[in-house]
Amino acid sequence: MNCRHCNEELKHTFVDLGSSPPSNSYLSKEDLQSPEKWYPLKVKVCNTCWLTQTEDFVGTTEMFSDDYAYFSSYSSSWLKHAKIYVENMILNYSLTNKSMVAEIAANDGYLLQYVKKNSIPCYGIEPTHSTAIAAREKGIDIIEDFFGEIIAKQLADDFMQVDLAIANNVLAHVPDINDFVKGFYYLLKPNGVATFEFPHLLNLVLNNQFDTIYHEHYSYISLIAIESVFKKNGLMIFDVEELSTHGGSLRLFVQKSTTGKNALNNSVKHFMNKEIEAGMNSINFYEGFQKKTQKIKNDFLSFLLKVKNEGKTVAAYGAAAKGNTMMNFSGVRPDLISYVIDKNPAKQGKFTPGSRIPILDESFLFNNKPDYVVILPWNLKEEVIHQLRDIRSWGGKFVVVIPNLEIIL
Repeated sequence: MNCRHCNEELKHTFVDLGSSPPSNSYLSKEDLQSPEKWYPLKVKVCNTCWLTQTEDFVGTTEMFSDDYAYFSSYSSSWLKHAKIYVENMILNYSLTNKSMVAEIAANDGYLLQYVKKNSIPCYGIEPTHSTAIAAREKGIDIIEDFFGEIIAKQLADDFMQVDLAIANNVLAHVPDINDFVKGFYYLLKPNGVATFEFPHLLNLVLNNQFDTIYHEHYSYISLIAIESVFKKNGLMIFDVEELSTHGGSLRLFVQKSTTGKNALNNSVKHFMNKEIEAGMNSINFYEGFQKKTQKIKNDFLSFLLKVKNEGKTVAAYGAAAKGNTMMNFSGVRPDLISYVIDKNPAKQGKFTPGSRIPILDESFLFNNKPDYVVILPWNLKEEVIHQLRDIRSWGGKFVVVIPNLEIIL
């Protein structure tokens, strides 16, 4: 396989998580009678441009299907994050009712609803039918398609170029990263700005966040790697912010290389130097990650087997993609975790892919009173602990597995 960006041969394996089904391919009761498709989950690193990437096994149409079950609006902390972002962008870039804003991968309108409430014209591009319907119910115009150079040129021809383009946690989801990024060159007005948020590969490695690896995420991104992608496609990064979301993310501010008017901020050099000092431009940085993932897996299984032998009961919270990576890599089945609780009605009544654990609503947990609740979306740990704080009334305890196994009383 060759690198998705620079086309050099990929010679180095970053981590091999065995195989699993696509992380959001939840099963109905009827599906349990049929086999599932499992695909290898191996990640390579390019030692030329340093883009870290999965091998090509699963197509986008299979993963982002009409019944796609990830809805951003079910996280209160994510809604707060989106609202604050919109307020800041309006202030910093003087957005008005004469501006135009677009979000790529608009999901269920979790963010554009705040743009619309400020009377700023906007539209979203979203390939999954289920979330596009939810966004339209909020009154948001949605183009139901995958984004890239072709659709961006069409939008430019239709006078739909934008002052602000938003791409939150979508860069990792595109198999052709050059085509996707090139689209922003055509989508932006000459002085337009695009912002990109993504989990920072530096934190993934330092904090053992291997469960953020799944088939939907084709790339795992550093500033070193993505700067090369933007430069190749006529764009430049002029500012960088560090965020706490998803275990530590970067937000990049990007403009056209030739017509953008924003001055280069020192933050770009700061974060670039931070990555270089960590060794992210050397293959040594990426070696040894496999051993760290194996330790977490072994610690998790040892805990589950220990409490099972003690006669304790274990549930999980959050039927999230990262949780499915964790459970399938660890070989967890319903004998070790009896059920998973999730707020999303689209997931309730279904079963997790691979591990085939039933997904139930929150009321079941409070009736069943498990001894332990494993918080699978550890990035929402504080939100979930507050939400389920009443489990302490029967002596229930919380468990997180990343970055290391921790039991929270």
